[in-house]
Amino acid sequence: MARFSELSPVQLVQACAGSKDTDAWAEFIRRFQPVIAAAVSRTARLFGRPDGELIDDLIQETYLKLCENDSRLLRSFEPRGEDSIYGYLKVVAANIVHDHYKSVLAGKRGAGQTEAIDEPVLIDSRTKGTDRVDSIHRNLQLERIDRVLREVTAGKDQQRKCAIFWLRHRLGLTASEIASLPDIGLSTEGVESVLLRLSIMIRSHVQQGGSGRRKQGC
Repeated sequence: MARFSELSPVQLVQACAGSKDTDAWAEFIRRFQPVIAAAVSRTARLFGRPDGELIDDLIQETYLKLCENDSRLLRSFEPRGEDSIYGYLKVVAANIVHDHYKSVLAGKRGAGQTEAIDEPVLIDSRTKGTDRVDSIHRNLQLERIDRVLREVTAGKDQQRKCAIFWLRHRLGLTASEIASLPDIGLSTEGVESVLLRLSIMIRSHVQQGGSGRRKQGC
């Protein structure tokens, strides 16, 4: 295993992609487990108070996703610097959690009513190509949006505001459906107001290149 511990993050991913080498995967888990576990926990907390067993299941589901189809996700990873794999794994883990809660909500309100928005508010329509590689770029955009979202919501009620945003733009819930969730504590009009202000603040932040001061009042 020593030889794998000496590899860079990108080299380790390349060693695991399409491989069943147990030593390579043991090093992969040792090195990336904290990143994956943190991403799963943080994303799951947006939807309530998950227990430890569910978190463990979602972490395992993330690894299964990384391994399926001969490690297709790892084979399709295109590094943009040595540390880019960490962001990529965060996106994969977050998507696993989103899919889990989308499935739970589908069971509650009927599969025919669970169709989510394909593109969040800030995704450039020019990225809607037919090549599936676009979905990878889109996921990386989502991570950047999440960073901006956390910056503009820093302070009171940050977790609730982030949850409202992603419940709308990742799971496709309506304002009334979001308002009905027990941890939200807002009326439908209140949810709509938060969504509008968040959209304006995020767009403003992006247009200013993140250089402007964070606006207050959301």
